[in-house]
Amino acid sequence: MTLSLANSISSLNSVALGDKKADLVLKNCNLLSVYTREIIPKIQIAIINDRIAYVGPNAVHTVGPQTDIVDVKNKYVSPGFADPHLHIDQFMLPSEFAQKALLCGVTSLFSDPIDIVSVAGYKGFQEFLKLGEDLPIRIFQVVPGGLPVDAKFSNSKTLSLLQEKSAIKHPHVLGLGEVFSWTKVILREPKTMKSLSTMLECDCIINGHTAGANEKKLNAYVSSGILSCHEPINFDQVLERLRLGMWIMIREGSIRRDLKEIIPYVLSHGTYLNRLMFCSDGLDPLDITKFGHIDHCIRESIRLGLQPIDAVTMASKNNFDYYNMGKDLGGIAPGKLADILIFNDLKSFKPNTVYVGGKLVVSNEKIVIPIKKKAISPWIKKTVKLKKFTANDFLIKSKKKDVIANTIFMQTEIITKIGSAKLHSNNGYVSASLDSDIWKVAAFDRIHGTNRHSIGFLENFGSDIGAFASTWSFHENDMIVIGSNDSDMAVASNYLIKNQGGLVVVKSGKILASLPLPFAGIISTDSFEKISSNFEKINNCIIDSGSKFSRPHLIPLFLPFLALPSVRILSGGIVDVKKRNYIQPIN
Repeated sequence: MTLSLANSISSLNSVALGDKKADLVLKNCNLLSVYTREIIPKIQIAIINDRIAYVGPNAVHTVGPQTDIVDVKNKYVSPGFADPHLHIDQFMLPSEFAQKALLCGVTSLFSDPIDIVSVAGYKGFQEFLKLGEDLPIRIFQVVPGGLPVDAKFSNSKTLSLLQEKSAIKHPHVLGLGEVFSWTKVILREPKTMKSLSTMLECDCIINGHTAGANEKKLNAYVSSGILSCHEPINFDQVLERLRLGMWIMIREGSIRRDLKEIIPYVLSHGTYLNRLMFCSDGLDPLDITKFGHIDHCIRESIRLGLQPIDAVTMASKNNFDYYNMGKDLGGIAPGKLADILIFNDLKSFKPNTVYVGGKLVVSNEKIVIPIKKKAISPWIKKTVKLKKFTANDFLIKSKKKDVIANTIFMQTEIITKIGSAKLHSNNGYVSASLDSDIWKVAAFDRIHGTNRHSIGFLENFGSDIGAFASTWSFHENDMIVIGSNDSDMAVASNYLIKNQGGLVVVKSGKILASLPLPFAGIISTDSFEKISSNFEKINNCIIDSGSKFSRPHLIPLFLPFLALPSVRILSGGIVDVKKRNYIQPIN
């Protein structure tokens, strides 16, 4: 349990003066000082309980018979890194993600559990909070600020104003997550404005999402108390927001990688760095393994010209300054919590040793502390509320022999547009056309048990499989089924019902690859290694079968996402996002 600074000052004071002895002393440290922008050699650091009491040239006065002395041997020492915005309610349990993050030197995570809430509401939020506690990593949460994305079409669960007020009383809940529907703010939608006002009254942080906003709309958004954004994709957008007093989280994660379009221009412009941070916005298992986490942001930024000390400051101090937690975290100084990394050099930035609150959690690049999985409430594994399917559940009727279908044309795995295709009907039912790369796509409400669903057509998927289905989708969490034939669509759907969630690929009635996600239909309860293997098989299976996209798992994930153009499918129907109306699958 972390002691507050207020409850620690007597012991810290005593150790600093030598009147009381430290629990741990690190000596011969090359300290990366995020406060003075320098590397200070031959520093010693004394720690008692979970906080730093002394930082200076000689801590001998803090050493007693029980003090553990560690000779760092002139290696580099920095504060722990933080990811100020990510969604850890994806792929794996927090206990599994924590292990990978710690090995990358990330000791604090700022989580926005929007999909857990969209599936399971306030009860799910509370369940997820429990899973993030008592781990050897600091996990801070925010109340999701983006639900519902569009109340006219959205089927997601959300928190009431009363539940939001209750949530922020928790010591690890810091405020409101990304308010990504900025139109709600500039139109002063009542619940949104009340939520913002409540957060400001309680001195809480409000995270932003300003993609597409500029000038007077951006001013209105910022003036509503929202002071951060992780959406800028180039330096012009960064600069516009910095000039309005915002904090920028430069995104480098599995959905987007923006460092190369921002860091060189920050340097050539001479921009102040004190409001810049790195964030991932979420990482898939393969990317964590291949690239790393915030450590990758540091390496990449240094490659782009940033000084190592500045990269470390952006990865540590700036995050905690933004979250008003600078008195506790973000640097190595007296009174701070002892989240400390030790590096062999300033090139790899892969920590050899990690301390969290003065406790050794990583040594020789291996986790050395037990990380236990917590018991999961049975109800959270029963969120796929659908009946068994047959091929008939995917039929689209038409009395015409030839029809013109409105298709969802996949421009990328994420971006869509309206398309058109001529299709034939047999015995009064319109079929997909694998030869023409026209697929059926269906969305089913799997959360509320309403049997609400919609079926349409998808174009430009390009893979020789029978069906691809997923219960995980942003942020509606309908079950999405893409298929070239109705029978395989039924097999895929029934597999997900049986396993209470996941992703699955089917051909000729056989399961080719699957990734079970039984926790709320969006998270696996398996080990990281098994999740990573299954995830890789899903993508490789679709790619090897001829998919036009390198990350096909993103297609069902984004198909219902109402915050992006231009055509989306939800259980309530096919939606033209900009016009905010429904589109019929057949003209």
